[in-house]
Amino acid sequence: MTRTRENRARESQYEGVMQRPRRKPDIRQREESPAVQSEIRYVGSPDIVIFGVVAALVLFGVIMIGSASSAMAALRFDDPHRFVRGTVLFAAIGFGVMWFLARFSYELIRPLAPWGYFVALGLLVAVIVIGFAAGGAQRWVTLPVIGNFQPSELARPALIFMLAFMIERYPKMTRTWTGIIFLGGIAAIMAGLIAAPGGLSVAIIVAAIGVAMVAVASPKFWSLVLVGGVGGGGLIGAYLAFQYFFGDGWRGGRFGAWLNPWSDHLGRGFQTIQSLFAIASGGWFGLSLGGSRQASFVPEPHNDIIFAIVIEELGFFGAFIILLLFGILVWRGILVAMNAPDTFSSMTAFGIVFAIGIQTIINVAVVTNSIPNTGVNLPFISYGGTSLVVSMAMIGVLLNISRYSVYKKGLRKRTV
Repeated sequence: MTRTRENRARESQYEGVMQRPRRKPDIRQREESPAVQSEIRYVGSPDIVIFGVVAALVLFGVIMIGSASSAMAALRFDDPHRFVRGTVLFAAIGFGVMWFLARFSYELIRPLAPWGYFVALGLLVAVIVIGFAAGGAQRWVTLPVIGNFQPSELARPALIFMLAFMIERYPKMTRTWTGIIFLGGIAAIMAGLIAAPGGLSVAIIVAAIGVAMVAVASPKFWSLVLVGGVGGGGLIGAYLAFQYFFGDGWRGGRFGAWLNPWSDHLGRGFQTIQSLFAIASGGWFGLSLGGSRQASFVPEPHNDIIFAIVIEELGFFGAFIILLLFGILVWRGILVAMNAPDTFSSMTAFGIVFAIGIQTIINVAVVTNSIPNTGVNLPFISYGGTSLVVSMAMIGVLLNISRYSVYKKGLRKRTV
């Protein structure tokens, strides 16, 4: 009897447990529990795809600079390898900086972000006061030891780090229009200092970086995209229209040459016309490497217009491969940003890939005469030591962030 009563008591207890409704687990508590924390894995090696793509682009840039500039360098300087040697030197420096930053924890960049921003502002002011012009715009300054330096290139990573720092430190700023205007002012000050001495094209890129980063971090995404796109495009259009109708500067002339390059075919429209000739001559597979005919006519074929020489020598197939590499770089960078361990690293990774992507789009649009000539180079490929080293340094930071990217078991792994 005693055993029967005990068994009945146990059965009733089990029935009560089985009939008790299950409580849904609290997701927030579950994510904070040690069991779920063990599901987070830190990847210890950098993204090999990003490194491979950048290395391929830099190597291709060295080859194309040699191919595009050899005839011009031999004619002007009696040295066909003048620009190739400089590019190889800066590429070596860039790889060293990229390797160092890939191993240098991005956490150490966070507290230095405000200082870097104000240093960049100081250098931009120095350009206005003591800088010198090249290519129609005053963008350069001479620094001790370094020599000629282009501070507007340093402005891109400085702004990216500063906005990432502010968005992480003060997340509520992205939810109110007052905070959004304050963050936009950070980008506007830098863009204004770049545009003041004549660097409108780089100022547009810097402003676009600011709008994109704030928009991605804010719940008012589409509102910011609309305001930034329409407002920014309207201001730029109004400024260019004023220059075209009332101004006599080189920027207004560039705008007129874009509308009708043949109106000044020996002046401001000359480079655009030669670029279009090069594209038309390339066909599907090009004239062969080193076989460019238009490189002998363009004043500086190894600079902003180098993509046209790529199409002429390697055809649309070669151009497609280059654009595909840039697309892969942006795609992998977005994956790194999505899997970043914190807000600062996520926003930094997004800012880096956006800066490289928008600069590539603008350069290709200029070469194809889709937009007026802006003087923006093609990342990793066009000649320019400051641009190459700074771009590779940003990739080093991106590679470093990819080492700390996370994913959860049980979900589909995003390979980074």
